[in-house]
Amino acid sequence: MDVLVLIGRLLLVPLFLGAAVGHLTKSKGMAQYAASKGVPAPRLAVLGSGVLQLVAGLSLLLGIWPDVGALLLVLFLLPTAVTMHNFWAESDPGTRSTASLMFQKDLALAGAALMLFAFFAYVGNDLGLTMTGPLFNLS
Repeated sequence: MDVLVLIGRLLLVPLFLGAAVGHLTKSKGMAQYAASKGVPAPRLAVLGSGVLQLVAGLSLLLGIWPDVGALLLVLFLLPTAVTMHNFWAESDPGTRSTASLMFQKDLALAGAALMLFAFFAYVGNDLGLTMTGPLFNLS
């Protein structure tokens, strides 16, 4: 089972590490988009969310408190879904469809990250192929 969980982690993290790099290297343009969505302090929010995704992605990739990394993804994805992909506020059908898809993607990833958090926190140190055990204990 350890290898399957490792493969799952390796398949999940490139999305967030790539997004983190984008947030940190293209923050000006992303901040303009965030501002158009009403995000307060958009540049700071973009940089902060980039750091959050980087920390979460590295945590899962390296297996350092992977439960915390998964929980950080939930804390990033839920507000992002509601704030940045508010399809219900879009009048253009194409934009509405794309925003709806992105909203659903973020919710699905948040659900998967929440399950991953629970899994790591429940299994604890019995799960191999991580550098540390979980910070939380749900068993």
